[in-house]
Amino acid sequence: MNDVEDMGPVDYLVVEFPGNRMTGEGFPLLVDLVDRGIIRILDLAFVRKEADGSVAALELRDLGGETDLTVFQGASSGLLDQDDIDEAGKALEAGNSAAVLVYENLWAAPLARALRRSGAQLVASGRVPVQALLASLDAVEGTPPPGGSAAA
Repeated sequence: MNDVEDMGPVDYLVVEFPGNRMTGEGFPLLVDLVDRGIIRILDLAFVRKEADGSVAALELRDLGGETDLTVFQGASSGLLDQDDIDEAGKALEAGNSAAVLVYENLWAAPLARALRRSGAQLVASGRVPVQALLASLDAVEGTPPPGGSAAA
């Protein structure tokens, strides 16, 4: 792994596949992000939550189906351990599987380096769910402008 001081922010995603149905439609887009230098995959793991609530890590070869995931073979930095897999499993419904992705935001690395050199540090981070954003926009559009009324 690069020197930590040179890295961009690192994020993770847990993407659930209901009924263990993984079409693979998003994977070429993930490869494209890597190829364009926007992100770097640090870890990619697949898990399944059984009906009894137990969580098991899956090997790429266990996923089978029509999805060719060989491009992701070896995408493991060792950051994810069994505790992380178990934690990801808590977010899943029984009978579903998920991809757990840890990635570096390469696009933000120059900014992160400059901020570190100046002594700045990231003290908070978060995401706004798309549903919350849409609800806020709907609320704003339905609100009369200040000092006026909404036109019909």
